[in-house]
Amino acid sequence: MPSVKDLHVRVQGDGRDVVLLHGWGFHSGAWNGVVPALAMRHRVHAIDLPGHGRSRDCAIEAFDAAAEAIARRIPPGSLVVGWSLGGLLAQRIVARGMARPSALALVSSTPCFVQREDWAAAMRSATLEGFARDLGRKPRHTLAHFVRLNALNAPNAREVVRSITARLEEEPAPTTTALEHGLRWLREADLRDDAARIGVPCIVIHGTRDAITPIEAGRWLGSRIPGARLCEIEDAAHLPFASHAARFLEAVESLA
Repeated sequence: MPSVKDLHVRVQGDGRDVVLLHGWGFHSGAWNGVVPALAMRHRVHAIDLPGHGRSRDCAIEAFDAAAEAIARRIPPGSLVVGWSLGGLLAQRIVARGMARPSALALVSSTPCFVQREDWAAAMRSATLEGFARDLGRKPRHTLAHFVRLNALNAPNAREVVRSITARLEEEPAPTTTALEHGLRWLREADLRDDAARIGVPCIVIHGTRDAITPIEAGRWLGSRIPGARLCEIEDAAHLPFASHAARFLEAVESLA
């Protein structure tokens, strides 16, 4: 059984604690473009999710167990910033009281990644199943395709893909087991009932051109989380912190 100490955390700067949770297939280096600006005023904790980056040896199979392990690395009073899968985990952590953050920023996130009969604002199940099918045969190709999908529809997509790909290559690739676990979490998790339980100040940051988590999902979170504010970034896709860093930082700092 992996222990919480196996989760790798990069800490930089001084001030109020800000915790960054990345998305599926990435590692904490995905945030490198905005960490220096955040670290000028805050103590930034960039966590590698289980099985990703330098947390490769910490494989956690169950979604709630992963959320609990991450929660134990969140200092009380932190501002938690969760992107994509990291945002899904952050929703669970905050709604279930696993940690005591003071505020939450959900970036390109959703309570439910896959379309259901009563939930159209999501990825088609066939798309996610295609990733799962291809992962075992050609993992590097699958991750590269996923990176391109993250930037799809953004006006500077090619530049963003080059930048994010370079950051990904700075650390070890996630384990296949971790990727499989993460895909199952994305396929199975439906946290819509958790939204009303999120009782801390919250901002939902979402690009209007997001091809992975449609803007309608962000709008839903903004309307269902008590007191939440919605920040829509025009022209941004699934990586607003990479494509529109200044606007992203402004939105996060509005909670600080």
